Amino acid sequence: MRPSSLWSRTWVRIAGGFVVPLAVLAVWQFVTATEIVPPYRLPGPWSVVEAGIDLVERGQLWLHIAISVQRVFIGFVFGSLIALAFAAIVGLSRAGSVLLAPMLVAIRAVPSLAWVPLLILWFQVGEESKIILIAIGAFFPVYTTVADALRHVNPQLVEAGRAFGLRGWSLFRTVQLPAVVPSVVSGLRLGLAQSWLFLVAAELIAASMGLGWMLNDSQQTGRVDRILLAIVLLALLGTITNAILVLFEKAVLRRWM
Repeated sequence: MRPSSLWSRTWVRIAGGFVVPLAVLAVWQFVTATEIVPPYRLPGPWSVVEAGIDLVERGQLWLHIAISVQRVFIGFVFGSLIALAFAAIVGLSRAGSVLLAPMLVAIRAVPSLAWVPLLILWFQVGEESKIILIAIGAFFPVYTTVADALRHVNPQLVEAGRAFGLRGWSLFRTVQLPAVVPSVVSGLRLGLAQSWLFLVAAELIAASMGLGWMLNDSQQTGRVDRILLAIVLLALLGTITNAILVLFEKAVLRRWM
């Protein structure tokens, strides 16, 4: 059996994905058990598990997770939908590209935290400010990826579609959309990852619940175990939501490709 065929097997890919995390966990356990790193700086893995169990017993952990997932979902959906609309305008229209693309490039250069004071001033510290910030994070990866893909659709395919009498929506649905479906899904995956990053930025500054708030609160109280718990949970949630999009990608590609 060739090595390349072995690594392409599903069970090998799944098992291989656990190798590095388990190695990191083993090193983590070793350096804490031998006190190479003092516990107040790096608690052991079991201390982090105990911190999670404590929060579950208090009825707080699932609430933090649910609130953060809800914020990411709503912000990601709104940001992605708006991004797809702008990408279609910029990618399919020369006028849209000339008028909108330079402004969007400039806005994209603004750091995420720069939006926080303005959003708090306009929307206070309610859910709107957090969701809008997450939507901004989701917007630009989706917009950039899809707009570039639409601009680079093979012109011969477009001309062939027009030769068969396709115009407007029928041309887009039949020729241009299938050509950019992989880019759309890739943009959504990038947008989702960015949404989790912007969630932490939003909850660190203006929240009273959520995993980002738990990071900030634990830092102020010196609870390193809860900080590590929040980081692990964010990594797991990001991985799970990305896996859901991978399944969505496979279903879409089967339909369009």
